[in-house]
Amino acid sequence: MSTELHEKRGRLVTQAREALDEIKSNTDESRAAELESRHDAIMADFDKVEKNIEREERQAAIEARAEELRAKKRPIPQDGEERAATQGDAPEYRGVFYKMLANGGDIGELSGEERQILRAGVQRPEFRAQTAGTTTAGGYTVPTTLANFIVKSMAAWGPMYDDAICTTITTSGGEQINIPTVDDTTVAVVKHTEATALTDDGGSDVTFGTKALNAYVFDTEFIRFSMELAADSSFSIEPLLGELLGERLGRRANTELTTGDGTGDPNGIVTASTLGVTAASATTFTFDELMDLQHSVDPAYRGSPKARFMLNDTTLKIVRKLKGGDGQYIWQMGNVQTGAPGSLLGYGYSVNQAMPAATAGLKSIVFGDFGKYYVRKVGSPMIGVMRERFWPDLGIAGLIRFDGELGDTAAVKHLIQA
Repeated sequence: MSTELHEKRGRLVTQAREALDEIKSNTDESRAAELESRHDAIMADFDKVEKNIEREERQAAIEARAEELRAKKRPIPQDGEERAATQGDAPEYRGVFYKMLANGGDIGELSGEERQILRAGVQRPEFRAQTAGTTTAGGYTVPTTLANFIVKSMAAWGPMYDDAICTTITTSGGEQINIPTVDDTTVAVVKHTEATALTDDGGSDVTFGTKALNAYVFDTEFIRFSMELAADSSFSIEPLLGELLGERLGRRANTELTTGDGTGDPNGIVTASTLGVTAASATTFTFDELMDLQHSVDPAYRGSPKARFMLNDTTLKIVRKLKGGDGQYIWQMGNVQTGAPGSLLGYGYSVNQAMPAATAGLKSIVFGDFGKYYVRKVGSPMIGVMRERFWPDLGIAGLIRFDGELGDTAAVKHLIQA
């Protein structure tokens, strides 16, 4: 069995190398993806075979040591065995028991008849120990201990509500805020002809616009908890629930500011952005297409300190796996502690799990000056506890008021999958 495993391990190594070597610079995407998937599957089988080999070798070593110990022991002839050898009598319980002891308690050295005699000698085992597992035998005296910490599941949800990413406007009231806009970048200046009157037909007049920021309200609904739970729990239930509700509000705000449709809710940055690049593939993209997206944004915006890429973690994995013509990963520089680069094409990037994945027809990456995206906050998120309404129980709920709008649609552009 061990030899077969070693041979199988060698075949898997050869097959994995063949799959990698078949990936060339001119290999099309679908074939390269198929070969990578095949290589990963082969390596998964290789890991299983490695573990089986380790178990086989460990078991063989244990058996060898056990055989060595048995060889060193001197068998003690017993009355029952002598009579069985000389008179043909069936072995007795005492002789069989001594034979088992002489072999270190290993019943594997006994014949089938001897094992039956040994079992027949003990009709009904008795367990008289006081135990913690049985309540009446002592279990009632064992206290139950609750850990002094609570395990809370996590999910990343930033960064659109972060003041460092976008431009935030915080107000105490929720009245509409109008932001004047002007785009004069396409109006040309004409050449003047001597002694000719200047044109005055209004064709070069400046055109102004406006963007509105409202105050949309989102709530968590009430969570009702009993007076007994609040009083008896080892944890402070009210602060714990308040923290969880605050994270709920943050997740919803980030989602709305990312993909909100602008109808009765914020106009998310993905929705408000303009087309920069259409990828050739429906599920992936090339490094050249990332460069095209970057340069689809005017250099005036690319020089902003808030210029950056934004994508979800699955899309980021696609970027990290892109390879050059030499088969080497293109994205190699960055933080060696986390294994991820600190910038993409010289710009920072934000991982936003509310972003669409690289799926047909969806906008999977945005790039541009996030300082042109305005987040309007009305005060801070609020967590309130209602005591009288649910008396003697309690209720807790959270509210958040905000809006978001891209002030200049030329500042942020997206890559959309085919």
